[in-house]
Amino acid sequence: MDQMLALRVFARVVEAGSFTRAADSLQMPKSTVSKAIQNLEDHLHVKLFHRTTRQVSLTTEGAAYYESTSRLVSELEEIDANLANAQAAPKGRIRVDVPAAVALQLIVPGLCAFHQRYPDIEIDLGAGDRLVDLIADNVDCVIRGGNISDESLVARRLGDLKFITCAAPAYIDRYGTPTHPRDLDGDHFVVGYFSAGSGRAFALDFTRDEERIELFGRSRVAVNDSNAYLAACLAGHGVIQLPIFSAKPHLDTGGLVALLPEWNVDTTPVFAVYPPNRRLSAKVRAFVDWMAECFAQMPTTLDG
Repeated sequence: MDQMLALRVFARVVEAGSFTRAADSLQMPKSTVSKAIQNLEDHLHVKLFHRTTRQVSLTTEGAAYYESTSRLVSELEEIDANLANAQAAPKGRIRVDVPAAVALQLIVPGLCAFHQRYPDIEIDLGAGDRLVDLIADNVDCVIRGGNISDESLVARRLGDLKFITCAAPAYIDRYGTPTHPRDLDGDHFVVGYFSAGSGRAFALDFTRDEERIELFGRSRVAVNDSNAYLAACLAGHGVIQLPIFSAKPHLDTGGLVALLPEWNVDTTPVFAVYPPNRRLSAKVRAFVDWMAECFAQMPTTLDG
């Protein structure tokens, strides 16, 4: 029995939660994965998993074994990756998932420059505002805005998004210019935004000196995608708050007008997030480093 291979297979089954997803992740036949786990159980003389037709879960012995061996597997993978990095440029296919607006306005326009630097890295790019399950969806890395609540995930801060309140000229011609955030609860409309996963609506926030206002406003249109959110605003459906990097091209051409400039909007941190107990490969690290450069270069003020 190749015990190191068996340990890698065991760790991946634990992280993926199924033999099938582990086999897909490792690019192995499911029968090979099952055989490796069986050989490992025979070698240890213990049962590592409870198996049913619908799910796989660790036994008490399996949980203890994973806790003891997962760091060893991670360190071995890092050693292998570092050795490979010293001999060759990063290459291979990676799966990443990013917010729709980041894909449209930052990543896709910059991919030609990325591939000039890393011609052997292939990217499967998931673009949307639904939060994916990194393990179940077999994703190498996601870009997420806001604080990371799941402490089991590994995150690297890429930068901060600064927001601005704005509306289209067509909207202002019809409804006038709001002079206070509370106007959005009165004679004005906002474009609503709700989570693609939970359905929870997001509020607009405003801060001036020591005063803070958080409100949802009146909306006749609500969306769960950042590109649709911008499109609804450009069409004149209401007031929105969006990152300056996303708003600036439209502000420069007159497609949007900045509103309530004396009121600040909360800054949102942006993270690259990786699955737990899995070290970064050279190809993923190259992509994340490039993303950090992209966020460092994007405009954070209307004059930038």
